[in-house]
Amino acid sequence: MKALILIGGLGTRLRPLTLKAPKPLIPVANVPFIYHQILQVKAAGVREVILAMGYKASMFRRALGNGKRFGLKLRYVEEKRPLGTGGGVGNASQFLDGTTLIMNGDNLHDLDIRRFLANHRKKKGIVSIALTRVADPTQFGLVETDAGGRIKRFLEKPSANQITCDTINSGAYLFEPQAWETIPKGRPSSLERDLFPNLLTKGRRLLGFISDRYWIDIGTREKYHQVHMDLLRKKAKFSSIPKGRKGSLLVDKLARVSKSAILDGAVCIGPKVTVGPEARLSNCVILAGTKIGARAAVSDCVVGPRCRIGSDVVVRAGTVLGEGSVLSDYTRA
Repeated sequence: MKALILIGGLGTRLRPLTLKAPKPLIPVANVPFIYHQILQVKAAGVREVILAMGYKASMFRRALGNGKRFGLKLRYVEEKRPLGTGGGVGNASQFLDGTTLIMNGDNLHDLDIRRFLANHRKKKGIVSIALTRVADPTQFGLVETDAGGRIKRFLEKPSANQITCDTINSGAYLFEPQAWETIPKGRPSSLERDLFPNLLTKGRRLLGFISDRYWIDIGTREKYHQVHMDLLRKKAKFSSIPKGRKGSLLVDKLARVSKSAILDGAVCIGPKVTVGPEARLSNCVILAGTKIGARAAVSDCVVGPRCRIGSDVVVRAGTVLGEGSVLSDYTRA
């Protein structure tokens, strides 16, 4: 089975972190986010992955190569203009054959892909959608299924009195060729708003597979911070997380942390980061090449790559610093 990962988006919700790099290449637990997805599908038996690219496409080729480092084959398909999730599948369809796993490039989901596939084949769906349960269904588009798992309807952000389920589309699918063959080529479209409702209207067999495993959309600054806190606190376990984690701390081997610095809570420190004397870091993410001065206090925030944080600086909760930001001594951010 092949896998197609949709990574053509602009990553606007994650700015400023995505101003100079596409979202799937932003580090999560000190490796590019897409590494987690590639290694996950490899563990499920996938040996060829197609990447449907758009924004800053050339960076993927340089960062990932031909896939040899992952033990599989990588193939690249570039969109000349944004095509959406449906158009992205259509643009890559020339390289697809047979049952294909398709994933959105901004979801981290500990999905049991083998069980997902077995259910799809047993129940003979044209499309299967992996679903996850949410606490507040009014914030999402819902997917309603019958007792046998067949999808009955899609509800786009329902009001409280319209809620009939708590399951949402988690951004992972299994497609048969008859599904992608219906996608118009060369123009933007959406899987969620166009293809799936159209197939349902035509009476085609769409299946829902409910997963109770960890899932998060990393596409916002808040969720990007949260996914690190979750991984470091072991709310989810992924084999793709680098070695060297101690408790809820993950410090890259190329980082230099002063012996008098205090690391408290869940802290992720990237390569070539320098943390000065008596600095205090708490529940934060520090990306590669950043320098943090003496006695700086950095908490509940994300510091982008190659930033310069002076001495006695305070970086407060909710802050996200873009690449190369400079905070002079005694600044409050």
